[in-house]
Amino acid sequence: MSAEASVHATAQTGAQAGASVDDRRFMALALTLGRRGLGRTWPNPAVGTVIVKDGIIVGRGWTQTGGRPHAEIEALRRAGGAARGATLYVTLEPCSHYGKSPPCADAIVAAGVARVVSALEDPNPEVAGAGHARLRAAGIAVEIGIGAEEARRDHAGHIRRMRDGRPHVTLKLAISADGKAGAAGRRPLAITGAAARDRVHLMRAQSDAIMIGVGTALADDPALTCRLPGMAGYSPVRIVLDGTLRLPPSSRLALTAHETPVWVLAGPRAAAATEEILVAKGIVVLRTAESDGRLDLAAALKLVAERGITRLMVEGGPTLAAALFTADLIDEAVLFQSAKAAGADAIDALDGLSLSALTQSPRLVSVASDAVGADIREIYERR
Repeated sequence: MSAEASVHATAQTGAQAGASVDDRRFMALALTLGRRGLGRTWPNPAVGTVIVKDGIIVGRGWTQTGGRPHAEIEALRRAGGAARGATLYVTLEPCSHYGKSPPCADAIVAAGVARVVSALEDPNPEVAGAGHARLRAAGIAVEIGIGAEEARRDHAGHIRRMRDGRPHVTLKLAISADGKAGAAGRRPLAITGAAARDRVHLMRAQSDAIMIGVGTALADDPALTCRLPGMAGYSPVRIVLDGTLRLPPSSRLALTAHETPVWVLAGPRAAAATEEILVAKGIVVLRTAESDGRLDLAAALKLVAERGITRLMVEGGPTLAAALFTADLIDEAVLFQSAKAAGADAIDALDGLSLSALTQSPRLVSVASDAVGADIREIYERR
């Protein structure tokens, strides 16, 4: 950790320790509001804002679909004149630069807000403390760090994209009691129950995009949409790693590309004629680099980040899961484990690797475990 980062971390820890019960409560509400936008606001972060005056909430807001308006602007609009002299709670530093809309910091100053409680400094180099500085220069009291740990999780995609130029990668694995992910012969296998499958659909809805390899597309012909009642519109962009463009034009992904976006990442050698057929179906074909005859995963992630993706869920098969793990490109792993065994002939969850390579990796640590119906969910995060 750099000296500057250490100072920020110490300051945020101090802010947490000295926070009042009300500050924690209102920031928790802002975080909850911000999560409404997860998967819907990219390339912008899903921010939440609460404005409070004399202990009463006078305005609430969260980043709207497509990233505009920002959460602060929504909350200020609802608060109106009541924002003058109030405290504004926000889950990420207000922007200070002109993008597609004027700076939120200027709007906060113009509204007469007296105090801003911000969970995190924005790692975007166009902000990076300048928003907080602008507020302080206008005489507004600024406190940073309350709710920081939760905010870092909620904004993990934005942070990863700003710092590393790639999305935050969440690997989802459904595994049997004996660590298998598919039946013999790479045939699909129903492993987990309905409750776990519903949770996976919610994960899809909160992701910007979902990625699989073409092998999974060919074997399973998946739709990769969110099938919770009333939430089809929350389906993420569907991305297929397909170096030589083998995705069939008759696949469910191709046939629904005009309804829910499909991006296919192909290598430089893939046939142009095949690309034209897929493009005619409404698929976006993106060319990316190869390494040792396979698509370069780091280059592929950089490419989708350049197109705005911040939170990427991976539901590919054992080959893609193992490749991402080996390349150290997994930031979070969510394992849904059944109590039922699949048998010795079934397919390992990680191609060529034991499951313990992930669960006992020094790079990932278990942070939560709970029951989801009859299955167990365990969450691992990058150290």
